[in-house]
Amino acid sequence: MSDQNIGEKDCFQTVNAAHCFSLLIPDDLEFLNAKKAQVSYLKGETVFKQGAFAPHVLYVVEGLVKVFLQTGGNKQMNIRLARQGEFIAFTTVFEDTVYPYSAVAIKDAEICMIDKTALKQLLYQNPDFALRITARNCQNEKRYLEMIQNLSYKQMRGKLASALLYLSEEFIDERVFLYLTRQELADFASITIESTVKFLKEFERDGIILLDGKDILISDKTRLKDIYQKG
Repeated sequence: MSDQNIGEKDCFQTVNAAHCFSLLIPDDLEFLNAKKAQVSYLKGETVFKQGAFAPHVLYVVEGLVKVFLQTGGNKQMNIRLARQGEFIAFTTVFEDTVYPYSAVAIKDAEICMIDKTALKQLLYQNPDFALRITARNCQNEKRYLEMIQNLSYKQMRGKLASALLYLSEEFIDERVFLYLTRQELADFASITIESTVKFLKEFERDGIILLDGKDILISDKTRLKDIYQKG
């Protein structure tokens, strides 16, 4: 982990950030710039831990970050991946004093750590900015509701199909499976690694996916969606 100079790669001037922060006037951007730090994380480094004090909201400038719940007994549930242009721990702006989950870089990442009090001030001052950021984060809520549904109603094949669809559709340009172990994939599906390996082989045998080392290619998305929908 290392700090970056402010001028080296401005958090708020990347392509994805330009849309998110374009509603801020120069004075607001200058104010926010003074209230943030940019940090580099190597693959495998912890960004923050569940239960730690949460003074910052995090914005991904580059890289991929795995967000997960630590559920006890050295077990975890992977919630989502955060990529360039996405916030992590945005809810801490309004209520949480500690991080409700953990985050770790699964590839080298540049993270902008924004003081949440400063961000809250701008959200109150600029309703359009607040609406745009809120809209960007609504997708996370949709993902969390889907996870609850999977845990409550779906069988293991359906859970794995859901995880494969989420990762392949949301991160189609990332070749994301190259950065995930089979255990991490199992943690996205909330099933055991043994079941994950078993069903991956079944899906490949049935022509639904193609396994190429760590990579997973979706050959028949229609059938995979059918498995997901039937649970």
